[in-house]
Amino acid sequence: MSAVAPARERLDLFFSSMPIEAKKSLGQHYLVADHVIEKIVSEVDRKKPKKILEIGPGPGALTDILRQKYPDITLIELDSLFAQHWRNRGLKVFEVDALVWDWTLLEDPSEVLLVSNLPYQISSSLVIERSLDIKPISAMILMFQKEVAQRIKAKESTEHYGLLSVIAQVFWNVELVCEAGPRDFKPAPQVASRVLVFQPRREFDIDRRDFLKFMKACFAHRRKLLRKNLETGWLSPHQKGLWTQWIAENKLSENLRGEELRPEDFVELYLYLKRD
Repeated sequence: MSAVAPARERLDLFFSSMPIEAKKSLGQHYLVADHVIEKIVSEVDRKKPKKILEIGPGPGALTDILRQKYPDITLIELDSLFAQHWRNRGLKVFEVDALVWDWTLLEDPSEVLLVSNLPYQISSSLVIERSLDIKPISAMILMFQKEVAQRIKAKESTEHYGLLSVIAQVFWNVELVCEAGPRDFKPAPQVASRVLVFQPRREFDIDRRDFLKFMKACFAHRRKLLRKNLETGWLSPHQKGLWTQWIAENKLSENLRGEELRPEDFVELYLYLKRD
């Protein structure tokens, strides 16, 4: 593999030859910290992927390195100038919003590793959408705003715990890769960031989209009792009886709130309520 110049040097060279500026509308903050890039690439190497899918490569802080190690790399890039830049270099590029792209175009998701310095405004939605895939990709290594990363890994009965926490933890094993500060990006955001790695969990065999509807009902109004939230938009008369049974069997209070239950408790409750 040929040597790659430091990320800041590559960024300056890139923008000296391209009429592009970071677009706030697309949440563009370009990663320029080599120590963060090295940790992300090391995590990719540990997964030994056959294929790489990168969202939002931009000027290529990660792409320049990954494409040398993993020739089968595909990019999703919404910015037309960046998309054309990478096409000109022989890479396969889908010029589209990652949230509306047809993910069934992945022939064998189990061979694909997703990596991205995610635009902050799509990060939560992307995690939820990929959690709904019947055939999940092999792993995800993603950069998040610190607060979103905290929500993803939050434990029950803490301030950051909610819908995103449950969905992420039910369908993925999630671990911290590294931290990144504002100075690790150009232009510098006003918040810190974290890189997380996601490995699929396969022990829960449930209707994923229906489970998401259930979870949205559970957290529809955070201050309401869980029973009240479910009665508003979920429980049928038959299920109200099952709810009472489940509460009694688990020695729980009728007055519990959603944030008091663990992710696996929600799966158990959902399956209990779906019984005939």
